[in-house]
Amino acid sequence: MRQGSLLNNKMRCLFLAVILVLASNLSAQSPFRFALITDVHIRAFDSNAIQDLKNSVTQINKTDSIDFVLVTGDIADEGDGTSLRIAKDVLDKLNRPFYIVMGNHDTKWSESGCNDFKKIFGYERFKFEHKGYLFLGFNTGPIIRMALGHVAPEDLDWIRKELEINGKGGKPVFLVTHYPMLPDDVDNCFDVTDAVRMYPVKAFLGGHYHSNRFFFYDGIPGFLNRSTLRGSAKVGGYSEYDVTPDSLVAYQHLIGFPRHRWGAISLTKSYYTEAPGSKELRPDFSVNRDYSAVHEDWVVKSRIGIYSSPVVYGKFVYTGDNKGNVVCYSLASGAERWKFNGDGRILGTPAVSKNVLVVGTANSKIYGINAKTGKLCWHIDADASVLGAVDIRKGIAYVGASDHCMRAIRVKDGTEIWKYVGVKGYIETKPLVTSDKVIFGAWDNTLYALDRSTGKLIWKWTGCHPGMHYSPAAVWPVAAHNKVFIADPQRALSAIDLKTGKTIWRTLQSQVRETVGLSADKKRIYSKTMNDSIVCYSTLTDKPQEIWASNVGFGYEHAPSMQVEKEGIVFGSTKSGLMFGLDGKTGKIYWKHKVGNTLINTVLPLSKTELLFTNEDGVVGKLKIDKQVYLHNN
Repeated sequence: MRQGSLLNNKMRCLFLAVILVLASNLSAQSPFRFALITDVHIRAFDSNAIQDLKNSVTQINKTDSIDFVLVTGDIADEGDGTSLRIAKDVLDKLNRPFYIVMGNHDTKWSESGCNDFKKIFGYERFKFEHKGYLFLGFNTGPIIRMALGHVAPEDLDWIRKELEINGKGGKPVFLVTHYPMLPDDVDNCFDVTDAVRMYPVKAFLGGHYHSNRFFFYDGIPGFLNRSTLRGSAKVGGYSEYDVTPDSLVAYQHLIGFPRHRWGAISLTKSYYTEAPGSKELRPDFSVNRDYSAVHEDWVVKSRIGIYSSPVVYGKFVYTGDNKGNVVCYSLASGAERWKFNGDGRILGTPAVSKNVLVVGTANSKIYGINAKTGKLCWHIDADASVLGAVDIRKGIAYVGASDHCMRAIRVKDGTEIWKYVGVKGYIETKPLVTSDKVIFGAWDNTLYALDRSTGKLIWKWTGCHPGMHYSPAAVWPVAAHNKVFIADPQRALSAIDLKTGKTIWRTLQSQVRETVGLSADKKRIYSKTMNDSIVCYSTLTDKPQEIWASNVGFGYEHAPSMQVEKEGIVFGSTKSGLMFGLDGKTGKIYWKHKVGNTLINTVLPLSKTELLFTNEDGVVGKLKIDKQVYLHNN
């Protein structure tokens, strides 16, 4: 009797297990529908964009069959908190859940360093499950810097972890991004596809192109979707997706019209293998064989994105990163000495003087940190994020912030000497400090010149294009022979009178963008064109006079990494991981070296044979260049 009871219990358990497996399989195959909204580009003064989003929300609410909504980036056209809040108010009227990620407009032009997005929506990436499917949404950058899209190392590690937890035989997965995972859009797209292809990823879903497109990302299906904006049409729209037991079907749904099917994939067919492909499209590092006299002395891979340049003080190197860490390394070996966390991402380059490192963070603080120990000396609370790079002269630190202020701070004790409050836009640049002025641009189309002693305004220079996106705000200005030199997003190089702020000359000849550097003798400036070349102009003339142009061969380029001259060598870097050295007087190419395939921040040459660098992938390193390179090329 007891044995029979045990047998019956075992049969019941087995029966229940079978039922659970069947229920799980049925759940995974249970059909459902979701909507996708993207590229809404809200601006407080643009009633059409706001109304287009409202129309989409209203129509989705009337469609009972939609379970949830994905919102895939470019929420605020100018990345500002006001527009993000407007979008949130509209999206909150949805009568079902929505899940949102940032787009490049939300990250590149974010006055808060993306803090506002997280405060308003509560997260920067998401994970949820629905009827047997797993959805993972994450940022594709870039943050503040103009460059290709980029999945930060900490986000890529999170994706790997979540997919590993789900397992190779786990729930089918949809990955939600803004950018498409294509080489011309995301610089480390193959790192992403290589990391996810061993798992049951069914498709990527996103936006960016403002139109319905279908691609294969190294074999993995990818759907891009139309913008909510009406564009040249009379109405806007959004996308709907039907998940059936065997297919994913994409529809366009214009406001007031029936939906229209435009694409589909099988959810049972295998489109790709675990083995990566697309070898012909992957980054090419053969340049390192061509210039073998350049090598990496040491490299640290922090696995946290870095968007600012390294600084050196004595025998130590300092960096700031995307998680708010200031890290001190040995200059000789790269060994970590200490770490300070400011609890807010660091986007502006720090500066060090009198044993105090000064840095601003996106959590609205300016810190003074003991450069030897990493202990906090003092801090100042700003009224908004501090994205500006720091310059220190004679014990005074100058730094701009998103509270529309430029500050002068005594490094020793954190005393605020003066604060200029008349800036209309936010500040990300490194100020130019001359003998009597502090000069900087902001994202309000304006270059400002302040009195260095008092902080009072001396003059303003306004760019020639009215749009905010054309501001002279990312470039680090330089000055020589009573002229200030800048390059702006309109692709112009300008010389401005240092005393009056009047334009002396302005040229579109070389199609440069947001970079400028100065020779040690102050006779030349350097800038990076948007295709292949570094150009050199005279600082002495009252008309634009090109001295040389050198085809470095870096391709299309728009990253705001400045050129820096040291010992007669012009050092530069690009959005695709390339660094190079040129002769300052002739433009002759001495060497090139490629580290990764992502943005190298403005480099820091220690001499003509040593160079420090950081990149968007969280890599910190020191290059060594054989001095024979310069002798041989001469």
